[in-house]
Amino acid sequence: MVEVTVTPRSSLADQPVQVRVRGLSPSQLVTLRAWLKDEHGECFQSRAFFHADGSGEVDPGSHAALGGSYSGVWPMGLFWFLQPDTLFRRLVKRDVAGSPFLVRLEVFDGLRLGTELQEQPLGWCEAERWYVGPGVQRVPVREGRVRGALFLPP
Repeated sequence: MVEVTVTPRSSLADQPVQVRVRGLSPSQLVTLRAWLKDEHGECFQSRAFFHADGSGEVDPGSHAALGGSYSGVWPMGLFWFLQPDTLFRRLVKRDVAGSPFLVRLEVFDGLRLGTELQEQPLGWCEAERWYVGPGVQRVPVREGRVRGALFLPP
């Protein structure tokens, strides 16, 4: 059974996480894909191709991606290289305090280039990426022509 894990599963958007895939065959070629839907329903995704190591594991933090959205060793590459399916869209989080982005990480056998993957993944997991930590208070600022928000720590 193939297992995809993200540690920690819930984290702040600027906090590094560790992605691991276990249960693959040694040297198996796989596509690791990350995707999310923003608050407007737009899909953003990235993918990277890897060869599993001798124990059947993939760790983007120590194994080089062979291609896809990036190549080389980028521990956070799947998160940093998310691209919109629709050109000229930007990934923007409006409700920063109320909900996280849910990033789904999936692993597929072989190389998968298409943007719409109909095939069932070998394994998957979800990661929560929050923009505001627990207990942080958001105070709207409206003074003259200045508009903004002040975020106060707990």
